[in-house]
Amino acid sequence: MKKPQRRFHPALCATALGAAALLAACASRSTAPAAPHAPLAAARPGTLQACTDLAARAVLPGTVYTSATEVAAGTVTVGGVAMAAPAHCLVQGRMNERTSPVDGQRYAIGFEMRLPVAWNGRFFYQANGGLDGVVVPALGGIGGGGPRSSALQMGFAVISSDAGHAGSMGPRFGLDPQARLDYGYNAVAQLTPMAKNLIAKAYGRGPDRSYIGGCSNGGRHAMVAAVRSAGQYDGVLAGDPGFNLPKAAVAQLYGAQQYAAVASAKTPAGQPDLQSAFTPAELKLVADKVLQRCDALDGIADGIVSDVNACRTRFDIQRDVPTCAAGTRDAMCLSAPQKNALANVFKGARNSAGQPIYSGFPFDAGVSGANWREWKFASPPTRDAGAVGFIFSTPPLADRPQGLPFALGFDMDRDAPRIAATDGVFRESALSFMTPPDAANLGALRERGGRMIVYHGTSDPVFSSDDTQAWYERVRAANGGDASSFARYFPVPGMNHCAGGPTTDQFDMLSALVDWVEQGKAPASVTASARGAGTPVPNAEVPAGWAAQRTRPLCPYPQVATYTGGDTERADSFACKLPTP
Repeated sequence: MKKPQRRFHPALCATALGAAALLAACASRSTAPAAPHAPLAAARPGTLQACTDLAARAVLPGTVYTSATEVAAGTVTVGGVAMAAPAHCLVQGRMNERTSPVDGQRYAIGFEMRLPVAWNGRFFYQANGGLDGVVVPALGGIGGGGPRSSALQMGFAVISSDAGHAGSMGPRFGLDPQARLDYGYNAVAQLTPMAKNLIAKAYGRGPDRSYIGGCSNGGRHAMVAAVRSAGQYDGVLAGDPGFNLPKAAVAQLYGAQQYAAVASAKTPAGQPDLQSAFTPAELKLVADKVLQRCDALDGIADGIVSDVNACRTRFDIQRDVPTCAAGTRDAMCLSAPQKNALANVFKGARNSAGQPIYSGFPFDAGVSGANWREWKFASPPTRDAGAVGFIFSTPPLADRPQGLPFALGFDMDRDAPRIAATDGVFRESALSFMTPPDAANLGALRERGGRMIVYHGTSDPVFSSDDTQAWYERVRAANGGDASSFARYFPVPGMNHCAGGPTTDQFDMLSALVDWVEQGKAPASVTASARGAGTPVPNAEVPAGWAAQRTRPLCPYPQVATYTGGDTERADSFACKLPTP
């Protein structure tokens, strides 16, 4: 059998924070600033009319409803946290069941939908994170860590999906070309009209307004839908979006190689122990030095670096972190190789010619967080090696040893371009099926009156907030320098990946999005609170010196929260302002 020819797309490019002229030149198109559209009509409430007979009412080709049951008001547990849920109808099923001609495995797009008895007239697509593979309870995230409410509780009809494969397969679903596409974008495209049909049969009419939201890979799903499914959604909520996920996963392998070079211990298998590259105390030292240089840039030293961009020129790891003498390791300094390793990771993954593969990261106080440590040191040999090897590489690198050997053996010159490759079996590259096509072109969403909110923790260790900021700069450039009439980006200072870190990470972005879409109330800020000791879902990394429920305004980029006087634990003592040049 003739081996399929592999085609490589143009060289990988990483997002960079450049001058306005460069951004304008690189944008999809440049127009006058987008004029605000009138708000879309507000959703009308409704009442559930059918449940247990929905399988018969909502028949669609290729769709199997396995159950439709009435659920009394109570709680639903997600990730060990019990969330309040109103009385609702729970529908479970699957779509497009098939046997793969490539790997012989059975596939289907599994889903569940929760339809509240008291409906607010809205539909919410809950885009799940990670590699998907599990139908997470369809409650609908509103943003941030430890939320106290959900879209379902607010009255939305909510759908959740496994994106077309079973989690028991791990990343090996990537051996099937269609499963790759379902994971990338097709599951959302298939489920959206099915869900709207189900809603119509359950309530006697379809949803007045439709929203999609998620964090991490869920944020990526939302950003992809903002382009591919713009006609289906009125509001898009994307948190810590991994919209360049294949590049970010390769960057994780690059990071593993940097940490391995300074690891001080071995695993039982004789491999470098990535955890030994930096102790928690050493990373706390780096965080403290960042705060010393940058904390007060927003008008007050409060443990939060609000002006991350200004910090770029204020903090230098080589200058501001003491260098250890040979053989010293006392958490009061870093060795020269340790400093170089961190500098390389924060600069962004590169090939041997110095060409960028993925964006760099901003230094921020959350570098000392447990979430940061988990993603940087534990994830590369597990999540990232498997994802790159089986899902994002064309052809799949299934014959290579997996785990840490894969991560350390991955060649940034030879192997990284595989995420942009296609062949006779895999006709779409990972950079095609995973990323939003022409990501800065949100014209279709804008013209139909849709709105988009993106938020990102500036201490996210896996998906760079710099990458998201650069994307938003391209969106601005494509809209005459101002996209705030329909799309806003909210950095979350100190927050790690979707939650955690020394931060105020509890907030409700969904209500802000609904108010913007349906009432025309553009969010000038969103109030976030800390989750200190004694709060319902505490965050152990809230500093002891903070009020347990400290509040801060999250500001739309490029504004930053600036202290104006008063109680330093209250959001109303801060205002969103453009940073001083």
